[in-house]
Amino acid sequence: MALSVTLHLLILGIALAGWSWTSTDHEPPPRSISARLITQQEPEPSPVVEPVDQQKRDEERRAEEQRRKEEAERQRQEEARRIAEQKRQEERKRLQQQKEQERQEAEAKEREARKAREAEAARQKAEAEAKERARQKAEEEKRRQEEAERKAEEEKRRQEEQRKREEAERKRQEELARQEAERKRLEAERKLREQQLEAQAEAAQRAREEEARRQREAAAAKAREAQMLSESEKYQALIREQLSNAWYPPSSATEDMSARVQIMLLPTGELARAELVSSSGNRAFDNSALQAVRSLQRYPIPNDRSTFDRYFRQFTIEFNPRRMNR
Repeated sequence: MALSVTLHLLILGIALAGWSWTSTDHEPPPRSISARLITQQEPEPSPVVEPVDQQKRDEERRAEEQRRKEEAERQRQEEARRIAEQKRQEERKRLQQQKEQERQEAEAKEREARKAREAEAARQKAEAEAKERARQKAEEEKRRQEEAERKAEEEKRRQEEQRKREEAERKRQEELARQEAERKRLEAERKLREQQLEAQAEAAQRAREEEARRQREAAAAKAREAQMLSESEKYQALIREQLSNAWYPPSSATEDMSARVQIMLLPTGELARAELVSSSGNRAFDNSALQAVRSLQRYPIPNDRSTFDRYFRQFTIEFNPRRMNR
């Protein structure tokens, strides 16, 4: 890479030196020669270089020199760009080579590690096989030593095998019984879940029915309330009309005077008590209001006891020359 950079720098220096050699900055301007031929014949005018033509040639020469300089500068910049591009390509190539080398080194390390693992596995396997061979050899030796005893106990062993078969059969039967019990348990749980779901469905149905009943009762109560309010308004109008007919305000009363009287009735419509709760400021006006309330022997009331208890057992009447409102 260093050699390549040095070579490019050398080429650039040669190009710049060649450009300086061909530069015409110090060339002497062409000389103008004026001559006249003398002959025996009639003289002809000598060609003379006009100053305007000389100035034009100088400008063309300077333009040519400027063009050459610009061309040399362009070539120099092009060479610099080419060298820079070559450097970038060499740098990319170097990075790629470095990455490739790192990859190869990583692969080599992985191969070494894999070989080490395989060697370790082979070693462990060899150790296990050696231990297994040693164990088998020991067992073989033990079997040879116990051969005589096994022959003597052959009958006993057959009996033991029979016992084991019976034990295995017993365990098999127990396993079958356990599986049957598990099946019954699962069936019982399934039925219990079904019963619980049915109970939940019934409870939800009862809740819906209870909610519907509450809604019906609320609607009935609302309708009852509306009926009671309508009936109370009818009897309130009757009471205001009778009190208005029985009330004779004094001559000193004005339209701004107002007195409020609290009336308490018995379920028969008879007056239980009358009490002034808000005075008009005029004693004669207040007394005329109380007298009108007490003058009625029986007040018109609804037959429904609930409506009476709510609206007419105790209520207040306002006495005003312009209006009378409950």
